[in-house]
Amino acid sequence: MGQLGLTITNFGVIGEGYSNPDQPSCMYKQYPNNIKEQVEHMSYGGLWVGGLVNDVPRVSTAIVDGVFDYGSEGFEFTAVGDTIGVRSTIPTSKYFSPEAISHQDFIARFTDMNTSGIANHIPLNIDIILESYAWNYSFAEAFVILNYKIVNRGIQNIYDIYAGYWADAAVGNMNYTNIYQPGGGWNWYDNLNGFDQTIFDPIPDDDFPGIERDFAYQYDADGDNGYAESYIGFSCLGSNNVPREYWDTYYNQWPWQTSSDLIYPEYVMPLTDAERYEKMKSMLPRQYGDKWTEEGFPNEPRSWMILISAGPFGSVQDAADSSRWYLPPGDTLNVVYALACGRWATSDIIDNAKRRTLLQGNLDWAQKAYNGEDSNSNGILDEGEDQNGNGVLDRFILPAPPPSPLLHIVSEKGKATLYWNNFPEKVKDPISRLEDFEGYRIYGHRKTSTVESEWTLLAQFDLKNEYGYNTGMDYVRIKDEAGNPSFIVIEGDTFHYKFENTNLLNGWPERNQFSITSYDSGDPKTNLISLESSILENRQYVIIGKTPDDTKDFKPGVYPNPYRTQAIWDGQEIRDRMIWFTGLPSKAKIRIYTIAGEMVDEIDHNADTYRGSDIQHLENLASNDVIMSGGEHAWDMISKYDQAIATGLYLFSVENLATGKIKTGRFLVIK
Repeated sequence: MGQLGLTITNFGVIGEGYSNPDQPSCMYKQYPNNIKEQVEHMSYGGLWVGGLVNDVPRVSTAIVDGVFDYGSEGFEFTAVGDTIGVRSTIPTSKYFSPEAISHQDFIARFTDMNTSGIANHIPLNIDIILESYAWNYSFAEAFVILNYKIVNRGIQNIYDIYAGYWADAAVGNMNYTNIYQPGGGWNWYDNLNGFDQTIFDPIPDDDFPGIERDFAYQYDADGDNGYAESYIGFSCLGSNNVPREYWDTYYNQWPWQTSSDLIYPEYVMPLTDAERYEKMKSMLPRQYGDKWTEEGFPNEPRSWMILISAGPFGSVQDAADSSRWYLPPGDTLNVVYALACGRWATSDIIDNAKRRTLLQGNLDWAQKAYNGEDSNSNGILDEGEDQNGNGVLDRFILPAPPPSPLLHIVSEKGKATLYWNNFPEKVKDPISRLEDFEGYRIYGHRKTSTVESEWTLLAQFDLKNEYGYNTGMDYVRIKDEAGNPSFIVIEGDTFHYKFENTNLLNGWPERNQFSITSYDSGDPKTNLISLESSILENRQYVIIGKTPDDTKDFKPGVYPNPYRTQAIWDGQEIRDRMIWFTGLPSKAKIRIYTIAGEMVDEIDHNADTYRGSDIQHLENLASNDVIMSGGEHAWDMISKYDQAIATGLYLFSVENLATGKIKTGRFLVIK
């Protein structure tokens, strides 16, 4: 969802160590305009939770330096259940749920209470529920929020809890030197870290003084010739249990698996729970000189680890010492982190606040999402207060475009007819509470990629008002015989608009996709530009062709005829070739024969259920519920004996199963 591809697990680890080329570990951007922007940022990361039980420090870690396998010390969370839940606020999503927070929620559960086979693991006796939130809005597509709910399952209080993130960040672009190729691999040891404490001020001219950002980040020291000019950053957004004035953020770093270092002796890996707990609640002072960056951190590129932590936390404030908090048995502690990425904002060689502007902006949006909005729209709510002043805090509120409309497409000979409803026009923005719908955009796409930049804007229709293009909706509005706005009902759904995309080729060659988005008028009060729903929200695959012909005079045919191998729409493999039978009845049986009368293959066609899944070159579309015209059926020219047919003239018959009527024809294959 969005541009940040992040692997979430149900054992406390995030990222997947670049072990799967088809799955991002922590990739930004997933769908780039330029491959230089498709950067991986992290091998593995993981949650650390530390606290005092009977004044003795215990730290449970999802992962530490050099640990990748269950049973190893430091790999101390195990899954509760074998699934990760999925929810979405998108009405058209199959995961839609009124309980969803974002466009894509993942819900994972894990515990530190399983000590079997894990050396030196003394648990805090906690269960953890992780809810991750991601959005596809343009201003929110580069961060993921990680909402942790930590439950004390033990019989003792846990005091002074610190929750943090360990991350083996490694910023590099696999398109530069692919690590999956023998001898390939970008440099793992050319990264530098920092800790940003610049001021975030949502509205500079108001009375609100702003807040310190407090985020840890990493970047490639030289940018790898433009292929790795990107940042990764982590920030603690807050806790519902402990007001901000009672906790702080701490930052540490050290080289990968380094327990002693002559150059930076203070920057070493903690080896015990006591050492890890001490790291989590303290921070080394910044230093300056030849060995240090302008920001006061080591300036020698290495494989630097990140540890960012926050606390002390708990659900109850200690009556004897207001600076201390504890979590009683059965209570739940909430701590929220954000992970974000951002391109370098300038071409500066040396890291600085200006170059980090895009990363800062993305983390600022994550903070604003966590904080909610107040009536003054300054992005900060008073503690325990919502927009209505009823004392209940509404978290994770973002300005939003109207949702994409419900889309229905009919495939016909040479065209696709798009129908959609007017639901987006009635949706209120969650911040302004106003109906700010402005218009629709219709997109087409003739490639298999989901890269949004490759979509073509086919048309745009905008309300007539003081905003936008003011085209009006008359061109696409469905009207009755008197010319008044009306609607049409298709398969039980009501649609108010219609658009025809014509001059399309039948069959495979164009493999069309279509989408309709909604956009709003923006918010001049907060300088927020017009927002548009995602193209991917209601994207549909369509194969153009004739509709079913159930008349007694139906005329079946074949195209291309003659068929010649190595057509541009065919793949490289034998099973990637195909021809199309066209002009078919709704239910038909197709039989193919050699010129000598030997049956080559027999195909059952049902317009209601056919999605191309019976041949290899179309089966990958079947899961996406590709829209077919109903009167056409593809054949991969593989016989019923699982052999590719030879060059020659072939005969075919089509039987209308409803009437028994049979029509015949022939086609030529040239290899």
